[in-house]
This record gives sequence, structure tokens and C-alpha cells, in this order.
Amino acid sequence: MSERHDEGQPPPGPVPARKPRPERLTPEPRHVAYPLTVAAGWSWRFLLVAAAVAVLVVALRTVSMVVVPLAVAMLMTALLAPVARFLREKWHFRGALATFCTVFGFIALVAGLLTFAGTQIVSGMSGMLEQAKAGLAKIVDWLHTGPLQLSQEQVQDYIDKAKAAFSGDGASSWVSRGTEWAGSAGHFLAGILIALFATFFFLSQGKQIWGFLVSLMPTAAQEPTFQAGRRGWVSLSSYIRVQVLVAAVDAVGIGIGAAILRLPFVIALALLVFLTSFIPIVGAIASGAVAVLVALVTHGPVSALVMLGVVLLVQQLESHVLQPFLMGRAVALHPLAVLLAVVIGSSLLGIVGALFAVPLLAVANTVIRYYHGYDPFPELGSEPMPESARARRLRVPADPDDAVEE
Repeated sequence: MSERHDEGQPPPGPVPARKPRPERLTPEPRHVAYPLTVAAGWSWRFLLVAAAVAVLVVALRTVSMVVVPLAVAMLMTALLAPVARFLREKWHFRGALATFCTVFGFIALVAGLLTFAGTQIVSGMSGMLEQAKAGLAKIVDWLHTGPLQLSQEQVQDYIDKAKAAFSGDGASSWVSRGTEWAGSAGHFLAGILIALFATFFFLSQGKQIWGFLVSLMPTAAQEPTFQAGRRGWVSLSSYIRVQVLVAAVDAVGIGIGAAILRLPFVIALALLVFLTSFIPIVGAIASGAVAVLVALVTHGPVSALVMLGVVLLVQQLESHVLQPFLMGRAVALHPLAVLLAVVIGSSLLGIVGALFAVPLLAVANTVIRYYHGYDPFPELGSEPMPESARARRLRVPADPDDAVEE
């Protein structure tokens, strides 16, 4: 017979033990509001990061004589690496000879351009001074008759102040500045030598140097860091080559406009545009302003307006056609990020910060994305690290006493 039990009665058999009810956690009494605690936590962390950045900036300024030439050498290496590779693979030059020919050819090209531009400036300086005087007289006349309606006394007061800057105490200050600039010329030449010397070794032994630096890191971080660095180098190379092409297009376009308007110093203006184009946004504005000013002083306001139109047309072609088409995914940076990088870099490190802010941001963007699992260049694969004395690892077998070095 089956046993029956009344409703409401527990079923026969062992009764399962009940889990003890967890005690209700009562929050400890707080003397500070929770939002204020969170804000304080964020604040001290932010202050710690800001202090670290400040120390880094001060350190970079302290050793800028070494850091800046090395950074320039990296940009030059990214630019000249295809030339050295072409000499090795196509013309079968040895490694050191290909590197030497590449560096020496680059020096000869830059020296030739600077010499040609300097010769043009010296030959046309006398005529330019006369045109500047005539343009200055037109500006003074416009101040009298134009919308400002300045009186003769006001204009003369401004002229006297300008003259005072070059006489008396002002002259002594200019002399002292000239002495400082002369002293810094020696540092500039030393920096050029360091940059050329570093470029030679970066071109010939760059991969081995990078492998050695990576081997100093913990073992678990070596492989991902090496692969992330390879991808960052691709971004840097793409950026500098695109910038050279864009700068050349800017220089040719503005140079053609200046030649059509028969402005003086066409080659010098084109070279100035080419050099300043490596500083995004700010460089284009500065070089365009110089070209417009030369047109104003030389041929008057109509020529200046035409030159302004040429500058704007070339810059719009660069920013809306060339850069989006050529940069592509190699340097995936938003225009706002570029602008903020230039502003922050220039405010922290001056012209040097403005020059290196965007390439540094491009490399950091690629490296960080690779660390987070997104490979922007999957075709690169995983290249093995180069062998070096510091990159050797211990192969540990089952018996630790039999460990041998690979």
C-alpha cells in the first residue's frame, strides 16, 4: 500500500537542512558624502597623472638637446628607409654603403635647396627693401584715409615706438638676443650632427636596436610590444611620406601662384611653404600669411587678395582631397584630435611640440589599438624578434638543473 499524507503536512523522509539566512549588511556610518568620496578619488588620481606629465615635460626640456635630434632622426629614417631598401635590393649595395649613399644624398639635396633659396633672397633683397618702403607708405596713407581715420600724431607715435625698439635700450636688448641666438646656433649644429649620426644607425641597424630595447622589458611583454612597435612604425612611415607629398603639393601650388603674380623670392616662398607644412594647421596659416604679405608689399592689395585666394584653394585641396585619400587607415586621426594635439604640443614644448605632436599621436593610436585586440595591419603578421645578446631566454625543461640557454 502506498502511504498517504494529509495536505499541509510535510512529506515523509528526511527534511533538507535550510541554508542560514545571510545577515543584513548595514552600511557603516559615513562622515563624508559618497559623491564627494568619488570626486576626491578622481581628483588625487588626476593630480598624480598631471604631476607625472609635468615631470616628463621638464625632463624632456632638460635633455631636449638629445631627445629632439633623436626624434628628428626617427622621422628622417621613416622617410629615407624606402631609398635605402631600394639601393640594397635593386642595385645590390651593401648595407653600410646603401645607408651612407642615402644619408649623403639627402644632405646634398637639402643643402642645394637652401643654397638656391638663399641666393635668390640675397639677389633680390635690395629691390624688396624698396618695395617694402613703398608698401609701408601705402599702409601709412591708408591709416590716414581709411576707415580708421588716424591722425598724423597717432601714426607718428606708433612709428616712434617702432623706432625705439631698435634704438637705445631696445637696441641693447636686440644685441643680447643676438648673442643668445649665436650661442644657440652651436647647439643647433650639434643637434644636426646627432640627428644625422642617429639616422645612419637607425637605417642600418634599426630593427636590432628596437629588438634590444624590447628585450629589456619583462618576458611576457616583449612579444606584444615588439609587434605593436612594428605597426606603430608603419603608421609613422605612412604619416611622414604623406606629409612630404602634401607639403610638396602645397609648395608647388603656392609657388605657381606666386610666379603667375610675378612675386619675388618664388623659390624661397615655396621652400618656406614646404617646411612649414610639416606643422599641421599652424604651419599652413603661417606660410600662407607670409605669401600674402609679400604680395601686399610688392603689388598692392589686389595682388594680395589673389594670393590669398590661391593659398585658400591649395589648402582646401590638401585638407579635403589629398589627406583623406592618402592617409587612409594608416593614420586614422580625427581632425579635432590633430588640432588639439598641435595646440597642446605647442603649449608644452613650443615649436618642437607642434612638430612632433601629430606623429606621436598617430603611433600611440596604432599601438593602443593593437594592445586592445584590434590589429590595423594584419598583413604584417608576427615577425620573430631579432636575436641579440639581451634577448636570449632560458629554456627550462622538466629538470631545472638541465636548463640551457637558447
